[in-house]
Amino acid sequence: MRPKVNFLTPELVSKIIAESYLILDSLGVEINNTEILSMLADHGARIDMEKFRAYIPEQLIKTALDSASQSFSLYDVLGQQTNDFSGDNVHFTPGSAALNVLDHKTQEIRKPKTDDYIKYVKIISQLDNIASQSTAFIPADVHEKISDSYRLYLSLLFGEKPVVTGAFTIEAFEVMKDLQLAVRGSERALKEKPLTIFSCCPTSPLKWSDVTSQNLVDCARYSIPVEFISMPLSGFVAPVTLTGSIIQHAAETLSGLVISQLVNPGTPVLWGGSPAVFDVRYETTPMGAIETMMIDCANNEIGTRLGLPTQAYIALSDAKILDAQAGLETGIGATLAALSGINNISGPGMLDFESCQSLEKLVVDNEIAGMCLRMVAGITPRDDFPAIPILEELLRDEHLLISNHTRKHLRSEHYFPGAVIDRANRPRWIEEGSTTLGSRATSEVDRLLMNYTPSTLPESVKNDLQERMTIEAGKYGQSKLPALV
Repeated sequence: MRPKVNFLTPELVSKIIAESYLILDSLGVEINNTEILSMLADHGARIDMEKFRAYIPEQLIKTALDSASQSFSLYDVLGQQTNDFSGDNVHFTPGSAALNVLDHKTQEIRKPKTDDYIKYVKIISQLDNIASQSTAFIPADVHEKISDSYRLYLSLLFGEKPVVTGAFTIEAFEVMKDLQLAVRGSERALKEKPLTIFSCCPTSPLKWSDVTSQNLVDCARYSIPVEFISMPLSGFVAPVTLTGSIIQHAAETLSGLVISQLVNPGTPVLWGGSPAVFDVRYETTPMGAIETMMIDCANNEIGTRLGLPTQAYIALSDAKILDAQAGLETGIGATLAALSGINNISGPGMLDFESCQSLEKLVVDNEIAGMCLRMVAGITPRDDFPAIPILEELLRDEHLLISNHTRKHLRSEHYFPGAVIDRANRPRWIEEGSTTLGSRATSEVDRLLMNYTPSTLPESVKNDLQERMTIEAGKYGQSKLPALV
């Protein structure tokens, strides 16, 4: 039996969905893209061009829902399936687009560089419980105009896992699409075996910028999967109540769904988001707040009812270092997300309100993810009936350490974490140096960097990626890319 948690009653889910339909029809959504507004008008939406506002009727929303894919998969650079976004399947991916990195040697938060990103990719490629990469942070040693495509380039060059990414500009999408085509070989192959998910973010309340709405259209044209990242802030730019924020999230996300499906029916999407409550005491948006996690899990229930795979920014922390707060916030979030059945859980590695990535936290979070994956596998009888012969063996031998039953089921029943998690008794712990979690995590980072095996992507493709990225950098006056080590 798979354990499950719910925060909404079926009746409340229905009321929230119905209310979001009314909001889009009555209040509408601001879309700062005239081509998209014209497309919506052609399909029956009322449009106020002067205010860039679209009023989307319920039938148009339902048509979009009918055409959207109920599941899809991701594939690595070699074309092997890694992620199955269907049912209650759960996958973990690091948080994205951090501005800072926690230096794993000095423990200082600073701006990241190319070398930091390469280390990140080398580590994530070896973390078995994290299914995909993300463009986790923004290297500060390249021109800002190529920072989004550059991150994808490094991910594809050094790692094999699929990538959760996104574009900050309209122009960047084209080169990011071409980087994927260099790996896949053709538009058809890319459509059949998606390599990335692009994050497309409406602005709360009820608004799409020109850049994000155009990114959404461009992804749909090439059948590149999209995750909608609506970000209502409860008590600030969303109702203070959790239910009110969930309603707003549903309306904002449905507006994006309509756009994507009008451009290309069947475009793969994730019903996702990065909501938060607003802490009026500090004027911050705590991702580790329990109410934030509750909204994420409830949003998942809305997406599931609508028949869509889901995503959430959860399993991360607002702590500034790898401390107890980082562990408790990440652990609670990951557990709730897994029990809720959120298909793509985005957050491992992140600190400081989604603004910082930590390599040490990433390896710790890999263990949290492993525990959660074991938990949702549930409890299943494995040759346990009849129980009398097993207990007879126990009574006879006084242990079951080497019994056939133990040897057969030990690895499937028990999750054994790596060296980051201490399970030694106290004398052994002292004998081995009385290590702290932080020191063990640092040692694990160093070990993974030493053990990294280069991606097996063909050298011809790697050279193509490098050539494309060099040309793109040259457009902005950067004639030479940072050294790759």
